[in-house]
Amino acid sequence: MLDAAYKLVRPLLFSLDAESAHELTLAIVSRAPFLAPRRPPPPSAAVEFAGIRCPSPVGLAAGLDKDARALPLWERLGFGFVEIGTITPRPQPGNPRPRIHRLPQVRGVINSMGFPSDGAVQVGARLARLKESGRWPSIPVGVNLGKNKETSEEDAAKDFAEVADRLALFADYLVVNVSSPNTPGLRSLQLTEPLLRILDSVLQVSQEKPVFVKVSPDLALDNLDATIRAAVGAGAAGLVATNTTTKRPGLPEHEGTPGGLSGAPLFPIASPGVHAAAAICGELGVPMIGVGGITGPEQARDYLDAGCAAVQVYSGLIFEGPGLPSRINRQLFGA
Repeated sequence: MLDAAYKLVRPLLFSLDAESAHELTLAIVSRAPFLAPRRPPPPSAAVEFAGIRCPSPVGLAAGLDKDARALPLWERLGFGFVEIGTITPRPQPGNPRPRIHRLPQVRGVINSMGFPSDGAVQVGARLARLKESGRWPSIPVGVNLGKNKETSEEDAAKDFAEVADRLALFADYLVVNVSSPNTPGLRSLQLTEPLLRILDSVLQVSQEKPVFVKVSPDLALDNLDATIRAAVGAGAAGLVATNTTTKRPGLPEHEGTPGGLSGAPLFPIASPGVHAAAAICGELGVPMIGVGGITGPEQARDYLDAGCAAVQVYSGLIFEGPGLPSRINRQLFGA
């Protein structure tokens, strides 16, 4: 029923610019999450990683519910966990619009959002109200941490720690996001020395919540190996791989479009890195969350078979509809 309803409204949503459609959808579902019938995962789908128990390994990636406006909705769709953010210490508007471009012919999205965020204080107040109201979801909630655009590389660790300090109370896990292509200089923080400074600062205020590191699909395999080993050695609980890509495979008309590419075109780019990273994480004995181009059960199965403890989806929802997590659960784990 939900997928059928989405097919009816999708032409209307696609007639709007991508960000307006996104905001309209979140505004509606944040006020009436009951519009989505509950689709709990089958018991056989349950997993545990880093001490976090999830009813399904299929999670919602960061970026869709940046400011935790629709948190009660996601478990109704069958997600086993949800990651909010990226959240910055101070409010910031992000990059100028338009900054999201749908590519329906390839089921892809290019976004150059630049971490628009209500800021840690306001998001924290929203989460506190949700807890007090008794509407907190029963699935685990991760918090994706970022830095403000104007913050220098030298001061980046303070920004990440400030968000962690304010929001660790609400989190089942934290994610250090040093891999978005849309904040100048952010990806340079994946290098060993700045990453270790960030992790040290975040771990001091993490309230013993597991801290993951999110990496780019454009990281060379040698650098990926070094980044993972350094992060785990410094105390990271695991890895999230990958973020969006600056590459434009088969999309010459978008070579000059700024931002990160996600959706179906990302999968063949992300998959080699996901497989390599999962092998390294397996060797080190830490879990990995695989994300990047999952549009159906086939891609989810590929990442899980590669050794990922869990997977995340985002752009796939835009083209496949809100029934996607339930469909993945059903096809991979049964009725």
